[in-house]
Amino acid sequence: MFVLTKKMFISRISKDPPPPVTLSGIVETVTTLKLLGVYISNDLKWTQHMQVTLAKNASKLKQLKLAGVGVDELLCFHCSVIRPVLEYACPVWHSSLTVAQSKLLESVQKRAMKIIFPDIDYKSLIMARIDTLQERQEASYQLYLLSPLPNS
Repeated sequence: MFVLTKKMFISRISKDPPPPVTLSGIVETVTTLKLLGVYISNDLKWTQHMQVTLAKNASKLKQLKLAGVGVDELLCFHCSVIRPVLEYACPVWHSSLTVAQSKLLESVQKRAMKIIFPDIDYKSLIMARIDTLQERQEASYQLYLLSPLPNS
């Protein structure tokens, strides 16, 4: 059976599920779905989204390590390939991350910076003009909150 429509009940409280929905067939009930590249779960936690994001970047870090090119190119690769995946749709999930999830995301950038600048401490990112992911996510979230709504 081919299912085009899915439903998900979003709640932090476990209740009896409502009756099945049918639209020319059964509508599949899911606990997590991918919407525009963001994994949303019915408990509004970002565990699966973070797992997928971290897994995508693990392979990219290996590419970065094996690249064998100069610092400028490695930094460009990080800023244009790795970091956008870490920050994708962050206004949606940033404010709901656990401290552990934020640290995991930041650890990806820390590893990349250690590959690019092996002799420089992560706190010395100013030399590379790189903000921490936490700072960038917070700025993006604030910009999103302050953006005017489009005209109707």
